[in-house]
Parts: sequence; structure tokens; C-alpha cells
Amino acid sequence: MTKTTQTLTLSAALLLSACATAVTPTPFEAGGDVLAERIAYEPVKTPAKNVILFIGDGMGVSTVTAARIYAGQQLGKAGEEHQLSWETFPHTALSKTYNTNQQVADSAGTASAMYTGVKTKAGALSIGPDAPRGSCDQVTGAGLPTFFDAASAQGLRLGLVSSARLTHATPAAAYAHSSERNWEYDGELNDAARAGGCHDIAAQFVDGNMFDVALGGGRRAFLRDTDVEPDYPDEMGRRTDGVNLIDAWQAKNPTGKVVFDQAGFDTLVPGQDDRVLGLFEPSHLKFDSMNTGPDADPSLADLTAKAIELLSAKGDGFVLMVEGGRIDHAHHGGNAFNALSDTVAFAKAVAVADAMTSDSDTTILVTADHSHVFTIAGYPTRGNPILGLVYWNDGAGAPSGKPALASDDAPYTTLGYGNGPGAVTGPRPMLTDEEVQDPSYLQQATVPSSGETHGGEDVAIYAKGPRSYVVSGVVEQSYVHDAISYALDLD
Repeated sequence: MTKTTQTLTLSAALLLSACATAVTPTPFEAGGDVLAERIAYEPVKTPAKNVILFIGDGMGVSTVTAARIYAGQQLGKAGEEHQLSWETFPHTALSKTYNTNQQVADSAGTASAMYTGVKTKAGALSIGPDAPRGSCDQVTGAGLPTFFDAASAQGLRLGLVSSARLTHATPAAAYAHSSERNWEYDGELNDAARAGGCHDIAAQFVDGNMFDVALGGGRRAFLRDTDVEPDYPDEMGRRTDGVNLIDAWQAKNPTGKVVFDQAGFDTLVPGQDDRVLGLFEPSHLKFDSMNTGPDADPSLADLTAKAIELLSAKGDGFVLMVEGGRIDHAHHGGNAFNALSDTVAFAKAVAVADAMTSDSDTTILVTADHSHVFTIAGYPTRGNPILGLVYWNDGAGAPSGKPALASDDAPYTTLGYGNGPGAVTGPRPMLTDEEVQDPSYLQQATVPSSGETHGGEDVAIYAKGPRSYVVSGVVEQSYVHDAISYALDLD
């Protein structure tokens, strides 16, 4: 027996076993229990003390579905009946993600809409839609206030957590006002922006000094090009203006603490460390599947838990945004494995936050900024490995144990992309289960492109906690701002 045949036989056996054990009435007859829960549900109509907004960057509905199955299969289930942590939340809505100038959105414009309540251009960070992208002269006075600003004015503490750079689009829109999301450090400003006095995103983070707790990546935008990166002796910072922004942050926060690694993270003490800046990587944090060994970054769940502990220590109430930023990056690379793995890591962070807080005083929203051209197709049998080849049922509806073949007589995977680096030129190869379930495999795409693109369909919003009942129906993405403002009773 060849290795390929052995792999196919084992996969078929697993499918038969999964389907045999999955035929239990419980998941399929649970409607009565769910209905009883819905009938008994009593919404909390008083304002929230705390709000946590989770944004899965690029986490469209197809990603949620595939991650649900993947997570379930990691637990030995068939997978389809599994639920991710937020899928038990009582309130849901669909969010329309377009930017004012694009049918298919980017993260800067979508994050800005959620934070400010105003839709804007792709690439713009919390400014109105009239300023041309990449201009400086029309940015002054165009900055839009966010719910973070309003919460701070009411004495709430503010937190920002991301597995991406803190200067990347989704976190940056929380504090920066810029016509260009790529101006993360001064060297990326164009000549007109420099002449016009526009500030880069990292500088705006320090100048504004809004956030009590900020944990993520992006250290390079804060260090000078003469500063050696901690733990990376061959890498330098990126700033060309001679300013070390980490030192500048410390000067503004003399009792604050800056941490760069797990060891420093472990020293943080709630109630003692009131102001914290954690910059764990020069760029983005590691993909969750690769975040192992002595140089591992704190997990997204650990970052979330620590942020909640630090922010809630004084009992003043808080607003926290947590981004699963690398879901998006894996999709852009055409790699479903890391997209699903990081979505499961994101779900763990939501579960931790839910367990650490009370539905009586904390509103939690889980959503995405946009989707991706990520598909689930091919009529695979129940329990088929979500990252595997498609195996059909036979004519009687039972698992056939044979891979499905396309019209070119080659097998194909359940997961694919509408475009991306996995596109095949010429005849498609005879794929094996071993090949497609390798973590580095790039799913086949229809249209060849160097990077897979965002998708334009609606994304979901899931909500629980005080006043979360306003999350329902089909809404503009800017409505997230309104729902959070209402939950907190912001002025």
C-alpha cells in the first residue's frame, strides 16, 4: 500500500467513524431547549458599566462556519454541531461593510465606521469621507470623535489589544486621525504630509496618550532606526526623526510600565500597574499555530485576560477593543489553516472575557470588519475534515469513502478562495489528503493574484449584556458605534 493510498484509507475510515458517532439526536433536536432559553431570556435595560468590542479582522461568515467545524473536529467531534464561544450570544445582526468609495471594504474605513458612527473612505482613519486619501491639507479639522473619546470623558478606562501591530488599521482608527493608514511611522509619510505637519500614526498614539492599557505588536514604529530591536539583534527600528517614542511614552507616563515579552508581561500587577504599553514584536504577533517555544508571545486570550484585570482593578468601568488581526493575514496569504487556527484563538479570547465578566454589567460585541473571498463547497459528507479533500456520500446517502472528482478528474478541497496565490496555472494536480491538510498548504483559488482579497458580503454582529438587544436586523456598520454608545449611555 502506498503512502497516498494509506492516507486516503485512513481519512475514509475517520469519516465513517465520525459520521457513525455523530448520529445522535441531541444536536438536531435541541430546538425546544433553545426556544425555552429565548422565552426565558430577560434583557438588561440598565446601562453597561463595561463594554468589550471584539473584532475578528476578516472573519466573515464562511470563516466562522469553517472555524466552528475545525474547532469541533479538534475536539474529536464531527464538527458541524460545535459552537464557537460567541455563537451562544442572544442577539445577532448583519453589518453592511462597504466604504463610502468601495463596494468591498478595507479595515481602516470599516474600523473608523465602527468607532465614530460615520462611514468613510478606504484607507482613512477616523476622518470624514471628503478628504482625499493620502492628503494632508484637508485632514486638519476632519477628525471624527470616537466612542473611546466619549467613554474617556465620562471617566472610563480604555484598553486596546491586538495580535497585529498597534499601528495597523483596526487599532489605529481608535486613536489616530489620518488620510492614509500606511503612515504608521514618520518614514512612511509623503513629502506633502511632512510639509503640511501631519503626524504619523505611532506619534499620534503617544501624543494622544488615551489608552490605559495597550497590548500588541508594532514596536518598530516606536523605535529609531538606530535602536536595536529587543530580542532581534539583527533588526532596527524604523523611525527616521530621531525620536524614540517608547521613551516619549514613558516620559508621559512616569509610573507606567513598558513590556516587550512574556517575562515582562508576567510581571504586570492589576491595581499597581495602571498604565501599560506592551509591544511584543517588531511587526505583528506570531500566528497562533506558530506561537510556541521560549520566544512565544502571550496568547490573545492571555492578553485579553490581563487587559480586563488591569482595566477593572479600580472599578471605574472600562471600554476594551480586542482584535484578532492575523485571521485576515492568513486569508490574504491563501492559507486556511492559519486563518481557522487564529479564529479559534480569537474564540478562546472571547470565552475568557465572557467568563471574567458579568452579563449584568458588561456588554460584549463580537463582529468582523469585513469578509474574504473564502468558500466552503463540494457536498462533502458529514464530518469530512474541513481542511481535507471532499469525500462524497454514495447513492444511498452514506459515506462512500472515496474522494470526489471534478470534471478534470482531479480531487479538490472543501475550502477554497475566489482569488489568491493558490491559483493553478495549467492542469490541476492530483492532490492528496496529506498534502492539503499540511499547515502550509495554500488552498486553490479561481483567479490568480499575489494576495487574496477581501469579500464584500455582510458580516455578523453577536452581542450580549446590558442593552445588547438593540443589536438586530441588517444595519450599517457604523451602527456598532451607536449600539456601544447606547449601552454605555454616553453623552
